[in-house]
Amino acid sequence: MKKNFLTGFFTGLGAMLLVAVLIISGFSINKSIKRISSQNPNTNQSNNTNQEDKIQYDNINNKLHLLESVIDEYFLEDVNKSDFEDGIYKGFVASLGDPYSTYYTSKEYEALMESSRGIYYGIGATINQNISTGIITIVKPFVTGPAFEKGMLPGDIIYKVEGEEVTGIDLSEVVGRIKGPEGTEVFVEILREDVSEPIGLYIPRRKIEVPTIEYEIIEGNIGYIIITEFDEITVKQFKDAVDELDSKDVSGIIIDLRDNPGGLLNSVVKMVDRIIEKGLVVYTEDKNGKREEENAINSDKYDKPIVVMINGNSASASEIFAGTLQDYEAAKILGTKSFGKGIVQKIISLPDNTALKITISKYYTAKGRDVHGIGIAPDIEIELDEELKKKVIIAHEEDNQLQEAIKTIKTME
Repeated sequence: MKKNFLTGFFTGLGAMLLVAVLIISGFSINKSIKRISSQNPNTNQSNNTNQEDKIQYDNINNKLHLLESVIDEYFLEDVNKSDFEDGIYKGFVASLGDPYSTYYTSKEYEALMESSRGIYYGIGATINQNISTGIITIVKPFVTGPAFEKGMLPGDIIYKVEGEEVTGIDLSEVVGRIKGPEGTEVFVEILREDVSEPIGLYIPRRKIEVPTIEYEIIEGNIGYIIITEFDEITVKQFKDAVDELDSKDVSGIIIDLRDNPGGLLNSVVKMVDRIIEKGLVVYTEDKNGKREEENAINSDKYDKPIVVMINGNSASASEIFAGTLQDYEAAKILGTKSFGKGIVQKIISLPDNTALKITISKYYTAKGRDVHGIGIAPDIEIELDEELKKKVIIAHEEDNQLQEAIKTIKTME
């Protein structure tokens, strides 16, 4: 399995080749850089011994001019100069060392807003990125989408998009490359366990309506709600699902948050408000210790048994949902420990239609629990059977976690 193909042998080989090239050509290039520098006399560092905590914009500007001159003279390929600006801004934000803080170009920002509304043009799959390795993995293809039709499976690693490796590239940028005009195709190469070579797939882009809520009645009288994301449209979908199931006089509901990566804070707060009485849902604290509380305001309380299912891909808003209901003893949490993303990002739109997503605070459950790097521990721990983890569609009767949730609901009646 090629799980870390950007590191290891090829990285080492690349480094050795780079060193060899520099040894061979470094002398002549150094001479040229000295010549270019002499043509840009302001590239020397100014004395900033008393301003070490300030950004020296003059030095940066001079250095950029020098880099541009060297690139113009030596870089093999044609350069789109407009990409330089985006690269500078992305690098500026990346220097924070926070994998969740990102600069969005106008195109990326538009795609992000499109996704949060629940409709976009793409291949129809949920993906996530390992923060440590940068590897991007298919969590689940939508059964109505083109990715599923072309044979993508949970656990597939996205290796290349249109011939370019994407490991380590910001997830939103990769998503932007995969999306595109309706009716076009995108060529994606994936790595799959037990398959020695990358698998190339030409996948058509279609209008995707993200199925953030699915629900049904199972086992005769138990409501079953699957929430795939917490988007703007999810709030009404969830309320409608609970109301519809309640009108059918179900004995309780199972809420499935497995593989749910999270979403919008205000959406999850409104959804929790449908379940619990008035009270604190979650609070955040910023770097200055400023606390902001998000509260349920609805006086009604859902008075039937609830089981919430989570796993290691349940993150962020999913953990707020599960953690709040656990704090209020409004539900039993079942499955495996959640992801552990307990920090909040804010998307700040900029005047030129670009945007900055930046980590602004840490959140805590109603009882003050910090879940970042820790996760939500289930009340009932049960691992999904190994042979089911690669399946896109799992029948209810073979889903051992769901079957345990059904048993739990029946004991709570």
